[in-house]
Amino acid sequence: MIGAGYVGLVSAACFSEFGWDVTCVEKDASKLDKLNGGEIPIYEPGLDVLVEKNVRSGRLRFTSELAEVAREADLIFLAVGTPMRRGDGYADLSYVYQAVEEIAPHLTGFTVITTKSTVPVGTSREIERRMRRLRPDADFAICSNPEFLREGSAIQDFMHPDRVLVGVDDNRAREVLDRLYEPLRLRSAPVMFVSRESAELAKYAANAFLAMKISFINEISDLCEEVGANVQQVASAIGSDRRIGDKFLHPGPGYGGSCFPKDVSALARTAREARSPLTLVEQVEKVNNERKIAMAHRVIRALGGDVVGKTVAVLGVTFKQNTDDMRDAPSLVILPMLQERGATVRVYDPQGRHQAEPLLPGLVWCQSVLEAAEGAAAAVVLTEWNEFRAVSLPALKEKMSGDVLVDLRNIYRADLARDAGFAYTSVGRPDKPRADDGSTFGNDGILIEGADGTLTA
Repeated sequence: MIGAGYVGLVSAACFSEFGWDVTCVEKDASKLDKLNGGEIPIYEPGLDVLVEKNVRSGRLRFTSELAEVAREADLIFLAVGTPMRRGDGYADLSYVYQAVEEIAPHLTGFTVITTKSTVPVGTSREIERRMRRLRPDADFAICSNPEFLREGSAIQDFMHPDRVLVGVDDNRAREVLDRLYEPLRLRSAPVMFVSRESAELAKYAANAFLAMKISFINEISDLCEEVGANVQQVASAIGSDRRIGDKFLHPGPGYGGSCFPKDVSALARTAREARSPLTLVEQVEKVNNERKIAMAHRVIRALGGDVVGKTVAVLGVTFKQNTDDMRDAPSLVILPMLQERGATVRVYDPQGRHQAEPLLPGLVWCQSVLEAAEGAAAAVVLTEWNEFRAVSLPALKEKMSGDVLVDLRNIYRADLARDAGFAYTSVGRPDKPRADDGSTFGNDGILIEGADGTLTA
């Protein structure tokens, strides 16, 4: 496994759990020292236990010696970074091609080289072309095996996948990869063998479609606010349609993370270069960028349009819960806008401080929700960490100097927030929607008081 980042480390740990002998090659000396010292450099629930178990068993090890690993390996995964390239938004493949050049001199026997990283369509063929030029005598096959892991539940996703997608045009390589994933096939996980181009495009198409669902429901939530509808009721209604599904229909401050922003951008630019523009995908990117700015203005409006000299308590900065990932997190746009307009920002995040602190200078970091709330004119929920749901709203209000609560993840009930003394703002939900017969609905969309005064669970 070339690269012990998020994808590489999770995949290596899970493959070793299957019983395979896995070596992770990592060039970053600091990260390598941590791994060999038993420290996991990223936060992913359960990963520390899985790594420790398989290192102890001898099936998983970490090294910087690429030459030795390349000589011995039957299967080499490329799990290096493919960040968004500056200037044009295209995927930066320099780390992939660098790895290929370093692997090439050391190949012995038949070797399957497979991209785990998300790469644009045609990358496998370009890797093959470069490898043929570097080692015309080598016996190898180039494949694509994109990952579909959600940060925060990556191990579950790896062990119980919706599908395993393998792009392969070589029968020998297909046999190797079929054997690799046999433990999952025995659990009835579908292993799909397709062309390399199909595998590469499917990864981008899947992420772009999910990002589109997020941007769609965010725009619908804005419409709900204007017409008096409840976005959670709308999402529940459309999500119950099996053709649509209920996943990724939760409004919020915009998507972020390691995949959606860069993959949507790269797919749009790939399509432009292929003279087959995906204008819908391009609009998804535009909507998401504008969403983050709009959420900053929402906080400012909730504070009367002026945040100069006011303290804002922010709950969560990572792009989602159960991760320390800050890549393209909405907080990177929203919090600097508040600071630029004169606000003091106090922050608490259960896991995000280490990654966020260099990216968000000038924040006041706190050790708990209530500490962050001390003296704050407003509290803002940016990340839906479970511990925020359990916060006592009266206790939160007591710590604050003001009464504004801006819930950009809809984790609280408006009636409870109001009872605690808050001027509560959420996303896409009216304060107390009423049905035509006079019934009252809760903010979760459940009928809580009938027209005759009866309560319904």
